[in-house]
Amino acid sequence: MKIRQRSAAVSVLLVAALLASACSDDDANPLSDTSLGVVTVKQGDPIRILKMSLIQDVGPEALDYAHIVDLAIEDYGPIHGSFTFEAGEMIEDLCDAEHGPQMAEAVLADRSAVGLIGPSCSATSAVISQPVTAAGLAMISFSNTSPLLTSNLSGTPSEHHQPGYYRTAHNDLHQGEAVSAFLHDRLGPQDVAVVHEGDAYTLGLAQAFRDAFERHGGTITNFIEIDSGTTDLDEVLGQLAAEDPDALFFPLGQETAAGFVQGVRQHGAFGDTVLVSADAVLYNTFLGLPSTAGAYIAGPDLDFANRANQATGMNAEQVAERFTDKTGAPPVRAFWAHAYDATTLLLDAVAAASRVEGGDLVIYRAGIRQYLDYVANYQGIIGEISCDGFGDCGTGKISIIEHRDPENPEASRQSVVYRFSPQSPASTEAHE
Repeated sequence: MKIRQRSAAVSVLLVAALLASACSDDDANPLSDTSLGVVTVKQGDPIRILKMSLIQDVGPEALDYAHIVDLAIEDYGPIHGSFTFEAGEMIEDLCDAEHGPQMAEAVLADRSAVGLIGPSCSATSAVISQPVTAAGLAMISFSNTSPLLTSNLSGTPSEHHQPGYYRTAHNDLHQGEAVSAFLHDRLGPQDVAVVHEGDAYTLGLAQAFRDAFERHGGTITNFIEIDSGTTDLDEVLGQLAAEDPDALFFPLGQETAAGFVQGVRQHGAFGDTVLVSADAVLYNTFLGLPSTAGAYIAGPDLDFANRANQATGMNAEQVAERFTDKTGAPPVRAFWAHAYDATTLLLDAVAAASRVEGGDLVIYRAGIRQYLDYVANYQGIIGEISCDGFGDCGTGKISIIEHRDPENPEASRQSVVYRFSPQSPASTEAHE
C-alpha cells in the first residue's frame, strides 16, 4: 500500500540551536555530529532498525507490537529518494533483569542498526538501556512506564536514566496520580493496601501511587512485595486482611496478578474491597478470568479520536484496518498506537540526521538523538508528542476502565469510568 510520504522536519527550535554552532558550509547538516559514530548504508541496502517486544500470550495479540512496527515502516516509505527501512525479526523481551545481558547482546549483535523500538518491559530497559545507548543507539519504548527510567518530572534524573533513551508511553507518576485521584475523589476509599513485585515497573508505579495517595490525604495500610509468579499467598492475604483496607492496588505482571486476584476472591475477607490493577494486565488472557470481574484497571488513554500521525497521514482507524487485513484480527494490546508513533519518530529522526554522499546514505547517530531531544508538538495518533530532557515524550493521559464482563474483554476496554490528563488533572469523564 502506497502511503503519502512526508519528509522529516526538524523543529524550529532545533534548527536554531544547531545551526548556530554549525560550520560555515551552507550545505552542512546541522545534525551531522560524529561523536557517536556514523552508519553508512550502501545504495540498495535497507536501513536497519530493531524491535523488541514481550511475547506473553499465545493468542493473536502476542505479536501485536511487532506487526505495528512493520506497518509503520511500510506506511512511512523511503527516505532520500530510495533508501528504505527494515526491522527484521523481533527480539523477544524476556522481561526480567536476569536475562538483561542476554537481551542487550542480541540488540548489539547488529552493528548496522541505528535504533531500537522497544522493549516492552521497564525491567528490561533498566538493564539494557546503559549498554545499548553507550553503543550509540537510540531506543524508543512504546510501553515502558517506570519513573525510574527517566525523571521525577521536576528536573531530577532517575536511577536508570540514560541519554538516548526515549518513550512514547506515559511516566507512571501520571498513572499513580490518576489512580490516587480516582480512588480518593471518585470512589471514596481512604485506606488502601499496595502489592508489587519489586521490579522497575511494579515498584515504580506502586511508589508513585503511594506518594500521590498520601498527598491526597489517604492512608496506605500495607506496602508489600511478593515474588513474581508466586502462588503461595496465604501469608500475604492474611496481612492484608488484618488491616481491613477499603481497596487493594496491585500493579503486578499478568501472571502474578492472575494468581493474586484469584486468591483475593477465594479468601472471603475482601468481599467489599475495591480492586484496582494497571496496564500490565490489559490482556485477553487476564480479562477472561472470571475472578477479574469487577476490577478497575488503569492504563493509557485509548481515545484516539481522528488524530493522524503526521509522518504517514494515518489515523488509528486506518492503522487498525490495515492491521486486521494483515493479521486477521484488530490490535488489542494497550500500547499499539504508541508503538506506531514511536516508530515514525525514530524514522523521522533518521531521515533528519542523514544525507546522501556518493550514492550511499550516511546516518549520524548523535544527530538522531539531537532530533529526538527537540521534538515538540509532534502530531501522533496518541496526541501531541513532545520530548523533555529525560526521554519522556508521551502525553501522560490515563484512562481507568471497569472490567464488567470476562466473556467480553473488548466491552470492558470500552467501559471507561475515569480519564486523567496531566495538563488538566481535574478534567475527568465517566461513562456509565
